[in-house]
Amino acid sequence: MLTNRYVRTILLSRVLLQLGIWIRNFAILLYISDITHNNPQYVSLISIVETAPIFIFAFIGGTFADRWQPKRTMVWSDLLSAVTVFLVLLTLLSGSWYALLIGTFISASLSQFSQPSAMKLYKKNVPAEHLQGVMAMSQSLVAIFMVLGPVIGTFIYLNYGIEASLILTGVMFFGSSLVLTFLPKDEIEEAASGTISFLNELTAGLRYVQSNRALRTLSLTFGVTGLAAGLVQPLAIFIAIEKLGLSKQSLQWFLMANGAAMLIGGTAIMGVAKKVKPQFLLAAGLLVSAVCTIGVGASTLVSMTLILQIVSGLFYPCIHVGIQTLIMRNTEGPFMGRVGGAITPIFMGMMLVGMSLSGYLKDTTSLLTVYVLSGCLLFAGVVFLSPLLRKKQQSAKQQAL
Repeated sequence: MLTNRYVRTILLSRVLLQLGIWIRNFAILLYISDITHNNPQYVSLISIVETAPIFIFAFIGGTFADRWQPKRTMVWSDLLSAVTVFLVLLTLLSGSWYALLIGTFISASLSQFSQPSAMKLYKKNVPAEHLQGVMAMSQSLVAIFMVLGPVIGTFIYLNYGIEASLILTGVMFFGSSLVLTFLPKDEIEEAASGTISFLNELTAGLRYVQSNRALRTLSLTFGVTGLAAGLVQPLAIFIAIEKLGLSKQSLQWFLMANGAAMLIGGTAIMGVAKKVKPQFLLAAGLLVSAVCTIGVGASTLVSMTLILQIVSGLFYPCIHVGIQTLIMRNTEGPFMGRVGGAITPIFMGMMLVGMSLSGYLKDTTSLLTVYVLSGCLLFAGVVFLSPLLRKKQQSAKQQAL
């Protein structure tokens, strides 16, 4: 797969982007925590400016990605992100730290234009039998930085400060833009003709998702998965404190074990990518995650909780790779950006709903009840996925006959 010029170039670009994002995010988090004396309102704003662009620009960015030339879109998005970082640095030196939040929002917004363009290039230039392996490589890359990113970002900020962190972030973004210039030139037909209005293309994308049974099924599965994740994400610290009797600092070890397992799981998927159908990968990931989620909620043993976190991490890439591969296989090239932009916010939106309900549910019921509910939602995701599983089984039987 790495012999493919598109895969090799985009992955190298993503390495630089991930480095820049983690360095920026942790530097800003620690810096704002320091100057506001750990004010929870200001610290929470960081999460808002990082996630809000997904709701605001995901579908809009996906629509523009379908209209614009993908290579040019990616190069300019990363270049403008680099410029934004350096402008924020200049503003920060003048004494205004609020620019950090604005700059993060702009940079996160630009990524909503860049990511769908990368998916378009994969769809067009990677053979169908290799798509699942490429998605596994991308998931492994994310897992690597989930483990190393916080360490790198914290080390650079603590040793060199916010200014050096922002300079390095800008350099990483600029390096990503430079790497992407080595992609082959965009084909003329990939650019939108301009005869169709933006609004018409946007509504056409929504109709496309609505009319595609596989995409409707994935949207529903993605929605319940996001809700399940949101219910338990804020409560992980209570597992360490209340269930296991540990300090809150011990949570990082469980997260690191989970992230390391994700890396191993993503690597393993690359080895079986051609042999396992993506819908079965997704179903397996959801089933194992459901069992592990309920188990973590019930466990009072540190060793058992750690094992469940590792097993969950090993199978989590199945969910990501399965969904992304199914989206790519069931979406026509001209709609790639809009479909991704329509489905991704479903997960994020439902996850935020779950996060807003988790504290209330814990207070009114129990920690175990919330984890069991989350596990049941993941089981429901498998049920919603059953039409795709049956469809593929029926196709296989027909081919055998």
